[in-house]
Amino acid sequence: MAKTVAERSDVIPVLAEIFREHGFEGASLSVISEKTGLGKGSLYHFFPGGKEEMATTVLREIDQWFEQHVYLPLREAEDPHTAISAMCQSMAAYFRSGRRVCLVGAFALDNVRDRFADQVRGYFAGWRAALAMALERAGNDPATAGDLAEEAVIAIQGALVLGRALDDTAVFERALARVEARLHAGKG
Repeated sequence: MAKTVAERSDVIPVLAEIFREHGFEGASLSVISEKTGLGKGSLYHFFPGGKEEMATTVLREIDQWFEQHVYLPLREAEDPHTAISAMCQSMAAYFRSGRRVCLVGAFALDNVRDRFADQVRGYFAGWRAALAMALERAGNDPATAGDLAEEAVIAIQGALVLGRALDDTAVFERALARVEARLHAGKG
């Protein structure tokens, strides 16, 4: 029997985990209904645009979380080194030390990439740009800051994939520690 959900916002975190586990295509309405405990009528009540609206809403929530906890501090924190360390701590917490798939990254690699291209691009471009700003404030020239930011995002995302493939969260933890050290060291 379907449970009662008081607010649309109550189901968004559950949808995120469903899309992480099953991907966009694999998350059928039957699977979503089963995992959320909501009937299809309730799902359409909350998300009249169906599964695509669900995914868009989840991606928007992820973007808002990253804006608040990662991008904004990187862009505006008085001490860029503190913001960089906080970013690494946020990555460890958000990705549960490598045990949680990056849903935006999964969508970027999936055949639905074009459907959500603006959100996927915005996530990665926003992260790279905010980190580059912090690295510039930390004393790196703009080209070096951009390179370091790009390398960091690549390393974090790659570590998520490799750690998951090897079923070894230590891969992510080691990579994150190297990223943090590298960002604090800069170049030259």
